[in-house]
Amino acid sequence: MARATEIRIREADSHDREAFQQLMLEAYKEYKRLLSAAKWEKYQEEMRRSVEGDGPAARLVAEMDGEMVGCVQLYTSSEAAYGLPEIGIHAPIIRFLSVLPKARGRGVATALIAESARRSLQLGSSTLYLHTTDMMESAIRLYERLGFERSCDKDFWNGETLVKSYRLRVKETVIL
Repeated sequence: MARATEIRIREADSHDREAFQQLMLEAYKEYKRLLSAAKWEKYQEEMRRSVEGDGPAARLVAEMDGEMVGCVQLYTSSEAAYGLPEIGIHAPIIRFLSVLPKARGRGVATALIAESARRSLQLGSSTLYLHTTDMMESAIRLYERLGFERSCDKDFWNGETLVKSYRLRVKETVIL
């Protein structure tokens, strides 16, 4: 694997669809043991569906040595991201930030978040949101280290699971 400084971020194209989907499923596989079989199947199906259609404003890919090792999707609102306009987010939201286990700890997630923050600015937004759950402890530590703050007023429930909202003030972030 290459050093973190050799991460290339690019827009996914139609030829990336299957690899993008497989990367997400591989990256999230570690959570299978924490979910019931029914919830895991529903989660996988949600990831698969997210790669179809025109929902996200952008699908970004991270490559190292020409290999796709990470990806993320950027949506323009809570309605576009979740079909939940009542959450009231009218700013970019990242979903399904995914990094292959073999590429973790090399700056891939940070590079994908930084590009998402840049694109948020280009879209005229000063804020970037994401949602996560307590089972993603290491991801939460990364988000907080990068400057994301809790935004409890944008939390929502998915069945019995509290989906926690975090926001990054992109004009103030040091990751750009």
